[in-house]
Amino acid sequence: MSSFDLRLPTLRRAYRARTLTPRALVDELRAKAAELNPSFNLLIHLLTEDEVAPYLERLETQPIDSLPLYGVPFAIKDNIDLAGIQTTAACPAFAYTPSRSASVVARLIELGAIPLGKTNLDQFATGLNGTRSPYGKCRNSVHPDYPAGGSSAGSSLAVALGVASFALGTDTAGSGRVPAALNNLVGLKPTKGLVSTSGVVPACRTLDCVTFFTATAEEASELLALTAQPDASDAYSRPNPQWNTARAFGRPSKFRFGVPAQLEFAGCADSPALFAKARALLEAAGGEAVGIDFAPFVEAAQLLYQGPWVAERYHVAGDLMTKTPTAVLPVIREVLAKAPAATAVELFRAQYRLQELKVLCDASISSLDFVLTPTYPRAVTLEELERDPIAPNSLLGYYTNFMNLLDYAAVATPTGFMKNGLPWGVTVFGRAFTDQYLLGIADLLQRTSGVQRVGGAGIEPAVPAERQTASHDRMRIAVCGAHMRGLPLNRELLARRATLLHETCTSQRYRLSLLDAFADGVRRPGLSRVTDDCGSAIAVEVWEMPSAEFGSFIATVPSPLVLGKVELVDGTWVTGFLCEPYGFQSATDISGFGGWRAWLENGAARAEIGA
Repeated sequence: MSSFDLRLPTLRRAYRARTLTPRALVDELRAKAAELNPSFNLLIHLLTEDEVAPYLERLETQPIDSLPLYGVPFAIKDNIDLAGIQTTAACPAFAYTPSRSASVVARLIELGAIPLGKTNLDQFATGLNGTRSPYGKCRNSVHPDYPAGGSSAGSSLAVALGVASFALGTDTAGSGRVPAALNNLVGLKPTKGLVSTSGVVPACRTLDCVTFFTATAEEASELLALTAQPDASDAYSRPNPQWNTARAFGRPSKFRFGVPAQLEFAGCADSPALFAKARALLEAAGGEAVGIDFAPFVEAAQLLYQGPWVAERYHVAGDLMTKTPTAVLPVIREVLAKAPAATAVELFRAQYRLQELKVLCDASISSLDFVLTPTYPRAVTLEELERDPIAPNSLLGYYTNFMNLLDYAAVATPTGFMKNGLPWGVTVFGRAFTDQYLLGIADLLQRTSGVQRVGGAGIEPAVPAERQTASHDRMRIAVCGAHMRGLPLNRELLARRATLLHETCTSQRYRLSLLDAFADGVRRPGLSRVTDDCGSAIAVEVWEMPSAEFGSFIATVPSPLVLGKVELVDGTWVTGFLCEPYGFQSATDISGFGGWRAWLENGAARAEIGA
């Protein structure tokens, strides 16, 4: 049986060259899935030839470049609806046949993607290992002694085994990240509400996220950009801010990242060195590692299953457990057994504590671009899970369970292999709506780690020079005058929670001039870029403020000052203060001082402004 490179760019090239058609690809992949399924139990239902036919027939009437996902095969976790195909949530007694597809599935099909099948999962998405299913245990794609990870086990296998270009999963406690790490994949857990969960069987309705499994972070970025849109049918849907569009995905520069001061590897001999390597890769790329207290994150994680949130899971399966207990697997019944006893008082008490923890956690990452953790402390074997289906499963969620409770975005990315060949990876997480920036970090790790992608080929070792700079929910601004630290207008930055990143200077292409007095009485300089060799390097401070505050800041800038792009001495460009040409008509050139602060410290200048 032949093998296709199923990455999105590769498929597009093949379709455009007419060396491949969607029908030929789907026929091959259906045969491959049928051959692999008895060994891996990745699929609960493989679409029949008749069931997939309408999707193929539609594409045969469309130009190849008319749809962004033309002919891209994908798999769907079987707690996500596909119209006309039974949804089971890995519980036959719960099964139903939806008349409409989940919003995200409908969107993908509209964009040209082809559904191939519904994938296996831990029953009711309750588990992180992929063995809790009446449709068979999902073993790892690489090492037969280990599980695939769950609950989105079959979805991870569909991509890892080359049956689909990408797959949909769900992630409440790590169900998209753990199986990605165990199968050498990128696992994107978007910000809650960013991708609609309408048409998804809930695990915890307030926490659930639809996730993507891909071979590369770049593909995950494209899929997120295509599907992150508000959905009126989903009460938990949230609009995507403009700082988190596809334009935010790119090459990160000068970043600060958190590293847990308390790292847990549960006795794994390989994980400490693998994590140290990933950290070193980020530092070599210009990152600064900052230790953070991880105890509040761990305590928040414990609330998910040890607290009253387990009652939210019971909301879906509880009636079935009461009426037909044997319809639900014993391990799921055990996990949910304490839920009926949970009280509203306990829930509120836990919510209060969670909010206290969120304040601590948010504060610890407020000045960071992201946090780096292992995705799991230690891999657990199928034999361990056979002996004890609870504790080893819980261990897998040590670094994942807190994420949705605290409303963070996260990406799991492969960065290495254990000595026994099992894939290993890290997770980068950050504030809500920094998804595309985090994918840029994951992309950087993929390109520098040397890890082979799914299918055996490597990721290009360097990010193309023309790729845009990655960005997130903070904007950098270079100030060269009265907004600098300790000066009269610095309060305008501090009021917007801006922080000083560093002091530097512009490239040698600028002039600084003393402008006429402003109405508020505060003297200001004007910065201008020159095209000849008469420029100077001018001292600036680079600050960072929340993007949501930037609009109100712009409103305070008086004419003739404007905000534009300023080139720094290291060749990077950042938003900064410039002056329109007419502002220089009666201005005095002070470039020779090298900056505004130096000019203020000159005795004559102090006398001029009455200092």
